Amino acid sequence: MKKTLLPTVLLAALLAPVPALAQSSCASDGQPRPVALLERFINADCASCWSDPQAPAAQRGEVALDWIVPGGRGDDAPLSAAATRDSLARLQALGRDAPPQTDQARGRTVAKRTLRVAHGMPFNDYIGASIEMKPAARGRWTAWLALVETIPVGTEGTAVERNLVRNLLQVPWQASRAPARLLESRPMLIAEGVRAERLRVIGWVEDAQGHIHGIAQSVCDAAR
Repeated sequence: MKKTLLPTVLLAALLAPVPALAQSSCASDGQPRPVALLERFINADCASCWSDPQAPAAQRGEVALDWIVPGGRGDDAPLSAAATRDSLARLQALGRDAPPQTDQARGRTVAKRTLRVAHGMPFNDYIGASIEMKPAARGRWTAWLALVETIPVGTEGTAVERNLVRNLLQVPWQASRAPARLLESRPMLIAEGVRAERLRVIGWVEDAQGHIHGIAQSVCDAAR
């Protein structure tokens, strides 16, 4: 959840439209809206948990997120390269402790607000990403935007498709009136070893009680 300040020119490049010869857009526009979020947590100490064939799979209308939680073995943990402290922030928001092996959480949307997420192409180890709720509403909101690496079934030993969280934005939104929209655009650092062609974003918005009011995921034109 680190905030990185970049020069204005670089930020503009990250968020600018992509040339037509490449993927022209990566956004949630025109995509079915997920109605539930499945979050799978794996302790970095547990190598076998990653390849567990009994890992819960996303059901119809769900989108899954995979978090690798830092383990007690630190950098010596078998999954330490993919572990992120963002997972601890998410567990705290859910009121859960770090699991000794695995844990899961499911949350369904309680309202159908229009949510849009989008991202540009990688540039100098960064990728520009955005999340927008429109129309917005009064109240205290938290926008979550996860940069994920989508790993297909049978790849790198996983028995289920995974959306491995590689970076995270957690943004508080406070609206004393009903604005036309709430929007956050930010460059996100790409972790070392990530395959950039697998990257996309998954976002959701929660109210002050932690209830989900919208979920969206990006799809690039070439993959539609």
